[in-house]
Amino acid sequence: MSQPEKQRAPRNRTLTLSEQERAGLSKRLMRPPLPSSVRELTDQVVCGDSLALLPQLPKAFVDLLILDPPYNLNKQFGSETFREMSLAEYESWFESWFPTVLALLKTTASLYVCGDWKSSTAIHRVLDRHVIVRNRITWEREKGRGAKSNWKNASEDIWFATISNDYCFNVDAVKLKRRVMAPYRENGQPKDWEDGLGGQFRLTHPSNLWTDLTVPFWSMPENTDHPTQKPEKLIAKLLLASSREGDFVFDPFLGSGTTAAVARKLGRRFLGIELDEHYACLALKRVELANDDPSIQGYAGGLFWERNTLNQQPKSSAPVVEEQPLLLEPPPPYRVSRSKTK
Repeated sequence: MSQPEKQRAPRNRTLTLSEQERAGLSKRLMRPPLPSSVRELTDQVVCGDSLALLPQLPKAFVDLLILDPPYNLNKQFGSETFREMSLAEYESWFESWFPTVLALLKTTASLYVCGDWKSSTAIHRVLDRHVIVRNRITWEREKGRGAKSNWKNASEDIWFATISNDYCFNVDAVKLKRRVMAPYRENGQPKDWEDGLGGQFRLTHPSNLWTDLTVPFWSMPENTDHPTQKPEKLIAKLLLASSREGDFVFDPFLGSGTTAAVARKLGRRFLGIELDEHYACLALKRVELANDDPSIQGYAGGLFWERNTLNQQPKSSAPVVEEQPLLLEPPPPYRVSRSKTK
């Protein structure tokens, strides 16, 4: 069923689909039954019920799992609705299918699971039973309604876990470039910071508290009408930290296609599953646009920048990302390796 057309301001850059675009893109969606070949699944957007389709997928082919299931809220996703349940029921629901998706991951794979404060506790309990939980990232969602009798809800969680102690983490790829608030000098020279024409900045190691993200809104070209869209910058951090070019990224709750679009921009293979056909078509359109424009807002010159530094960021000179050929044996990434596994 088509989404009703909204009246938008002339400068609104929200990405939409015309009826003609949707008709064409709909024919290119992959639909059940799914092939068993990793080659045929590469760089595909599947329209279908991910929980029903997980058993059809090949085992141990995923390097990085991005898991953004419905939060434990009453929420409308296109033609589909998720109903809030008790925390115990949400935990049971998550447990009912999580082991199935784990079977698709390599022993060296990493996974990130998104949640809000209502679902985060249940997610952690399930993860702790099956994988090695390594950290909880909390990121500031600056949007949100105020509350008169409670604290404003302005943050979300992302749980970071691995299958074993042999995994990839590229810390230098996700450092944040921040303004220097107290520029310390040693022998007259900047210490641990740079003094340039654009200002005084230093590179900082990534922490588990993220305050540099902007939730997509009407003036950003990545914005869609999806109610829970994640920023491309957020997904880029996850992909750059925990995968290498040619690695396979899987997102079984693809939504408007942020994971697929960012994977294309960063040279990763991907597979995404989305139940709503409109959003699945939108995801395909975003992948196509990524071929011509691989830029990611807030990521420039190979670095992540804090908010409100656009004038200081280098202009993007990234080449167009061609469709990625299947790499049967991608180059091995730098890995954190220890002897003990879980």
